[in-house]
Amino acid sequence: MEITKYNGVYSVDEAISKDEPMLAVIAFDGSKAYVSHIDDAVEHHILLNKVGASSTDIDQYFRIIFNKESADWTFVCPPDYNGIKDKVRRITAFYKDGITAISDFLSQMGYFVDIKIPKRYRRHFDMMADE
Repeated sequence: MEITKYNGVYSVDEAISKDEPMLAVIAFDGSKAYVSHIDDAVEHHILLNKVGASSTDIDQYFRIIFNKESADWTFVCPPDYNGIKDKVRRITAFYKDGITAISDFLSQMGYFVDIKIPKRYRRHFDMMADE
């Protein structure tokens, strides 16, 4: 995985040393990721724009906010993820692929933390339980 650090007002290395919150986008295929201090990008689509990628491609990336305590995953499964039409299979594949790619990214960054899905993003799991 190729990891690009976006250094704005704050450097990523400084954020790591001070355990400041960071945000990252990780390509679905695990080939690349972009990371910055949260105050330098604020939102994931802004980070994409700042690194020269198209911010409209946000649905091609797993999105996290992390520090040494945990990684919060903005769990938003696109309706066309991997061309899987069945909702339950699509969300299951998204989850499995995301855990793999996010874990790889975090370990390469030196973070061995839990990946959490905040309650507000758990609606997909609630839908699956109802079906």
